[in-house]
Amino acid sequence: MSRNKPFILFGFLVAAIMLLGGIDAMKGVFLIDRHEGDTLHLLQILFRMDSGEWPHKDFMTPIGILAFAPVELFLNRGIGVGQSLIYSQILMGVVLLPMVWWASHSRLKGSLSYLFGLSIVVFILALVHGETFPAVSISMHYNRWAWAISYIAILLAVLPPKGRERPVLDGFIIGACMAALVLLKVTYFVAFFPPILIALVQYKSWRTLAVSAISGLIAAAVVTLIAGFDFWLGYMGDLLEVSSSNVRPQPGEPLNAIISAPRFLGATLTALLGVLLLRQGQKTIAGLLLLLLLPGFIYVTYQNYGNDPQWLMLLAVLLFSQVPEKDAVNSWGWNLCSVTKMAAAAAFALALPSFFNMAFSPFRHLGKKVEDYTALVPQDARSADLMTLKIRFARANAQVALNDSDAGLQKFSKMANRENRTELFGETLPECELKLGYPAWLRTVAADLEQAGLAEGKRIFATDLLSSEWLFSHQLRPLEPGAPWYYGGLPGIDSADYVLVPLCPLAPKVRKIALDELFDRGDIKFTELRRTPLYILLEIQRK
Repeated sequence: MSRNKPFILFGFLVAAIMLLGGIDAMKGVFLIDRHEGDTLHLLQILFRMDSGEWPHKDFMTPIGILAFAPVELFLNRGIGVGQSLIYSQILMGVVLLPMVWWASHSRLKGSLSYLFGLSIVVFILALVHGETFPAVSISMHYNRWAWAISYIAILLAVLPPKGRERPVLDGFIIGACMAALVLLKVTYFVAFFPPILIALVQYKSWRTLAVSAISGLIAAAVVTLIAGFDFWLGYMGDLLEVSSSNVRPQPGEPLNAIISAPRFLGATLTALLGVLLLRQGQKTIAGLLLLLLLPGFIYVTYQNYGNDPQWLMLLAVLLFSQVPEKDAVNSWGWNLCSVTKMAAAAAFALALPSFFNMAFSPFRHLGKKVEDYTALVPQDARSADLMTLKIRFARANAQVALNDSDAGLQKFSKMANRENRTELFGETLPECELKLGYPAWLRTVAADLEQAGLAEGKRIFATDLLSSEWLFSHQLRPLEPGAPWYYGGLPGIDSADYVLVPLCPLAPKVRKIALDELFDRGDIKFTELRRTPLYILLEIQRK
């Protein structure tokens, strides 16, 4: 029976990919019910790539090309973007399958190898980024993929092989995974490169380290050969621009909260307890490496929207796999074998809510009614199979400041910190934030510009998080180079014909920052060209 165990594990992973991937694709359309703005950001990038443009060279984004290339592979062959997104996840699962199998088989025993492998399959094929809200969304799919790849590299580096060493194979996989993280989301590479390097040095795995470096360099050389050296220069420029941005210094809680806020303290304490128990149980290297991994876990969680600690399942696997000897007792009289298992079980329990939300999302998607949804971007046939809830498309909800109304609340404006307002030509703009109905807003604005004869061949710089108006028009064009998501500066302004100032933006803070940047420019002037209840259009006049 023992000879068959590797094949049973491989068959289990294949079955998991077939089940979740098949259920993902079974609907024939992709039905999302959250994060329309993030999805429009993704569509901008995919459609620009479909027209031959390159990330970092032709437009700005801090997300690596590997987040989009698998989707573009199908989109470029005439498959709708909804199905292309789903097929790209299945493709990613198939490509990573041998690596997942080898990491699970060579480092773990029994049910742990199945748990680890299943966790990665869920990360790859889920239809929600995590957390506990029961939704379907493609938003931040690259975070899930990056966690899956990180799990593989970390496990191979941190745990010694349970049988014969295969340094060349281990090195190739680790190097390929680290290269993939650079091309997917560099945050993960920065967070996990140091502990992985130290792990290989600690175990004196010199051949593995050398092969890892060589395979990573080969991957970099291939990308340079295809995309050119300016691709890397553009990538570094985009990352530097985002890292210095004051628009979105972090997409969620501050760093100290990720460590010690009530929501995260249990995870942090469980990890620190695990380090302590491993060290006391004579698992010195394992304890050291877990301690070195923890800052990376926290940093990635801090950098990701939602601040979901997706490292908890990996923590559980590492602790279960490194349980001290049964008779090991510390100075407090604790049986270290039992207590370490308890810490691992605690990490597993903390991971379950997010894990189950991801694992169940394909089944949730299968049960949805297509008649409740409408095409997210009706103007583009490529996205006919990517649909959002009708009510979220059409219901325009906004958050407004009642201090501006005649309800008698003006006297509290100073106390409410409503004095630093956005002004345009001396006019104070309404304090309003669009919360729902962004696709309907975009469609209405694009149609209005076309009807007014102002759209044909024109490019718009929107003072908001997204400049997505062109997706809803056959006449408007995207900014060159532009930024699908605004991180600061004025990307694409030199190609813009107009500046569009929304009266109820997605992000009022961004509107103010962008307008301040625009009016600090000394080489361009602006004239109001059109005003509606939704926006003010400024025509750009260059000196």
